[in-house]
Amino acid sequence: MELINEFDVSVPIDVAWSVLTDVERIAPCLPGAQLQEIEGDEYRGIVKVKVGPITAQYKGRAIFLESDATAHRLVLDAAGRDTRGAGNASATITAQLTSAGTGTHVTVTTDLTVTGKVAQFGRGVLADVSAKILTQFVDNLEQTVLTDVTAGAAPTAAPATATAGAPAAERGSAMTEESEPAASESSAAAATAPTVRRIDQPEPEAIDLLESAGTPMLKRAVPVLGVAVAAVIIWRLLRRRR
Repeated sequence: MELINEFDVSVPIDVAWSVLTDVERIAPCLPGAQLQEIEGDEYRGIVKVKVGPITAQYKGRAIFLESDATAHRLVLDAAGRDTRGAGNASATITAQLTSAGTGTHVTVTTDLTVTGKVAQFGRGVLADVSAKILTQFVDNLEQTVLTDVTAGAAPTAAPATATAGAPAAERGSAMTEESEPAASESSAAAATAPTVRRIDQPEPEAIDLLESAGTPMLKRAVPVLGVAVAAVIIWRLLRRRR
């Protein structure tokens, strides 16, 4: 099924592009999501969803198929599987950014395929859920990441690992031929180290699909309730005639 959502952010298009393509930075803003590791261009993590008393966790990966900074267009391929084997989801997500005054307008087109418990909701409910989740994402983005960007906040530099209390000149002169083999061994170890980078992000709260679905779920429930009430009335009338 195809879902189309739109939103606006209050920063110029080049800034918005830089932020929205920084997956590690924006992942905590997406409800229910947790980025866990990065290997090359592949991002891996989980998404938690809740359907009434049932909680499902999708573990998956995402990779950029296209990232055109000139046209401000990106295409993301994502896939996930329920960790209990009860279903899976896959999506091709296309985002197109356009200038909107001093801000940026973003159109997100999602070609979504789902199986399992979540699939029972149908297109109408999933469209409403995706719109509400995207609204929460944008609110979180504006309140955290974009606030830092507009305030001109820069990432905090990692503390130096040099020996405390030793001036740079002394540290340089302290390097001897004996230390060179150790440095070479260290470089070799770094070269053979795994390329997977672990990401430390807080555990996400599950997205409550029933709560997010809201009105569409009620609309779908009304005909069922109507049939049930009619059946009870007919049953009572027949019983009185006996």
